[in-house]
Amino acid sequence: MRYLIISDVHANLVALETVLADAPDFDEIWCLGDLVGYGPNPNECIQRIQEFPHFSLAGNHDWAALNKLDLRSFNTDAREANLWTQSELTTASREFLDKLPTSAERDGIYMAHASPREPVWEYILDANVAYTNFSYFSQPICLVGHTHVPLIFELDEPRRRSI
Repeated sequence: MRYLIISDVHANLVALETVLADAPDFDEIWCLGDLVGYGPNPNECIQRIQEFPHFSLAGNHDWAALNKLDLRSFNTDAREANLWTQSELTTASREFLDKLPTSAERDGIYMAHASPREPVWEYILDANVAYTNFSYFSQPICLVGHTHVPLIFELDEPRRRSI
């Protein structure tokens, strides 16, 4: 199977369409969360991803759009965007988001939106935080989104450190 792995679309339909157009052939989309939040097209992004075989996780903005997170934990711009998203979501979009898990294993790969240390919405941006998270999954690969920064951390088992 060939997977298109995406994350943090944040209701940006133009960006999603660009990725879909530029992606090589794939069999399934894996979305690591945050289909909604910030952008102007939450319902359209949800509908678009449903046109493909896909597996999606819920991110913190998806939960915020469903009132599953306290909006006071977000910065002002994110809070306002989430309030707007809440007012725009259709019933079908709400139902879709509400069914999404926050983590999962597929084909021997562990996935979480922000951190394997659920329900922590932390940013894994350095080796120390990555190292702490390695003990929360047993699969050889873990995919996370949330940071908007492409990074790879590898556990060097003999020395028990992340690099």
